[in-house]
Amino acid sequence: MSSVVEQTADRPAPPARPRRRAAAVVQGVLIGLGLVLLVGGFAVIAIGYRPYNIPTASMSPTLQVGDTVLARTTDGGSVGRGDVVVFKDQAWGGELMVKRVVAVGGDTVASTEDGRGLTVNGTRVDEPYLETRGPQGAPFSVTVPQGRLFLLGDNRLVSLDSRTHLAADGGTVPADAVEARVEATVLPFGRMGAFARTGAFDGVAGPRAAQPGPLVPAAAATVGGAALIVVTSAVGGVAGLARRLRRGRAS
Repeated sequence: MSSVVEQTADRPAPPARPRRRAAAVVQGVLIGLGLVLLVGGFAVIAIGYRPYNIPTASMSPTLQVGDTVLARTTDGGSVGRGDVVVFKDQAWGGELMVKRVVAVGGDTVASTEDGRGLTVNGTRVDEPYLETRGPQGAPFSVTVPQGRLFLLGDNRLVSLDSRTHLAADGGTVPADAVEARVEATVLPFGRMGAFARTGAFDGVAGPRAAQPGPLVPAAAATVGGAALIVVTSAVGGVAGLARRLRRGRAS
């Protein structure tokens, strides 16, 4: 008696579904785009900006003790009135300092008669960022030499600035002593934010506060790229898990 052997042909695997292939392509494109945004934004910040710590209250309330700021590197030639800058001058002790530019080469800067404000080239300047609107210290009047800057702190009552060094070049510092222009506070997180350009000196002809650099769009690209990678990877993982569960139930 002969036995009957039944043979069953292996079923060929079903061809990959076009929809699944398209989803994989879209996922790859989105992750690639996320990488470009993440790396590009981070590179812009790493190359163009430097972090600095604020050790004193001389720039309060704009900058507080312990703040960490990001400042865009500059040669000082593009600095205008109203910019908050990081600089180092040996005549001021050779330490890194942060102050606000209130006058540039050729300007005549002076305290007002009531001692509560400034005039630049005879025009009174309204400074909304000051710590106090009261008397700002001893009266002064200085004509700034070409290629130099006159700098003050926003907290005029405690700031050691150009007024303290009037005996040396009228308290001015060389423009090329400027290392960077402050554009944002990054720490603590509760004070994180970009600086808005001040229009306080727009009524005076000549160099004005600079427009913000690429920090905000670069930061947005970095965060957006990272989020795109995470979300796309998570969605792809969930979709793959769902397919495996469906196959498991079908078998």
